Amino acid sequence: MKIMKFGGTSVGKPERMHQVKDLITRDSERKIIVLSALSGTTNALVGIGDALAEGKKDLAKERIDTLHAHYQEFYKELLESEAGRKKAEKIIKEHFEFLNIILKISFNEAINRDILAQGELLSTKLFYTLLEEKDIPAIFLPALEYMSIDENSEPEVAKISDRLKSILKNYDKDTLFVTQGYICKNHRNEVDNLKRGGSDYTASLIGAAIKASVVEIWTDIDGMHNNDPRVVDKTRPIAEMSFDEAAELAYFGAKILHPASIWPAQTYNIPVKLLNTMQPEAPGTTITAEETGKGVKAIAAKDGIIAIKIKSSRMLLAYGFLRNIFEIFEKYKTPIDMITTSEVAVSVTIDDETHLKEIIMELEKFGSTEIDYNQTIVCVAGNMIAENIGMINEVVAALQDFPVRMVSYGGSRNNVSILVGSKFKNEALQRLNDELFQW
Repeated sequence: MKIMKFGGTSVGKPERMHQVKDLITRDSERKIIVLSALSGTTNALVGIGDALAEGKKDLAKERIDTLHAHYQEFYKELLESEAGRKKAEKIIKEHFEFLNIILKISFNEAINRDILAQGELLSTKLFYTLLEEKDIPAIFLPALEYMSIDENSEPEVAKISDRLKSILKNYDKDTLFVTQGYICKNHRNEVDNLKRGGSDYTASLIGAAIKASVVEIWTDIDGMHNNDPRVVDKTRPIAEMSFDEAAELAYFGAKILHPASIWPAQTYNIPVKLLNTMQPEAPGTTITAEETGKGVKAIAAKDGIIAIKIKSSRMLLAYGFLRNIFEIFEKYKTPIDMITTSEVAVSVTIDDETHLKEIIMELEKFGSTEIDYNQTIVCVAGNMIAENIGMINEVVAALQDFPVRMVSYGGSRNNVSILVGSKFKNEALQRLNDELFQW
């Protein structure tokens, strides 16, 4: 059995949803189809929640009505039969009645998660209705019946596997299943989610749970490129890469793949393919445990970074100093991306400023602090590149005209990370592309 995940752009228009229908019926292999919300829907739902959180019910109502109108047009183009359209109209009515009811009750975070879940519920139900209209046999597989996270928001892989296998046993002769990405239940049995980009995560978790033959991630680009094609000229898709290389790139900004989606597939050695819904004949990128070749594979960039420098003479020759620093970030559940140290200073980067004020207050007990906002981590990734001094020289030479704030080298043999001001990002990516890739 294989997993096929389709992102928001792949199902964002009626004609594209029809393309997905054609793609999933090209062969007879058993498969689970994981769908994201229609493109733009999650942003709209976030906007509705934000308006309600601010007490602006009129604005929330306006946004609900705008989104409702979009779905009213969508289903009419998607479906042809009277029966199919009546069913879709009923589905849409039920979900938007739910959103309108929320306008009348007290808003809280649990309700906000219910709001965010509506996108995937709508997309899968409409797609399933399309399959019914075309007489394509399929089983609707509600993600809320098997996908769960614990009190630390970590997926409960063993429980997911047990529940999913138990459900699938009831359909041993069926070959096609449709489910939602992103949404899940938490340890309080409330509707929750795997955060932005979580549909990739869902696909990988399902693949791990059932030991799938492959996890296919279908988007609107033909595989992972060697650089960001939105801002860099002359990029190319990468045919093959290892799990470790892909994980580095996904974490440090490659938008095509959710950062957390690699480890379930890697843990159970399940190949991942990145494919293009609009160009299904393109080979895309295949990610496996195998490490192919040496040298730079790709470059990615992660924006929204904050650099924090803690300087103190107490650090010199002192043990326990770094532990005290890191415990502060742990206390506020704020992950650190990069770390550099000297005899009397340590610099770290974070991408979540939710508790920045509290973190800085506690850090100042240990020394003086400096904060740099609007930073970007540029990640240069490839098999064993950190062991290639010549390659490092090329990276340094390419960036010699840029004010580099931090460099992380040696923490991973597959990655060298450089921190620059975000205003230099595009130029730095292009310069690295020109210097490191010769074609």
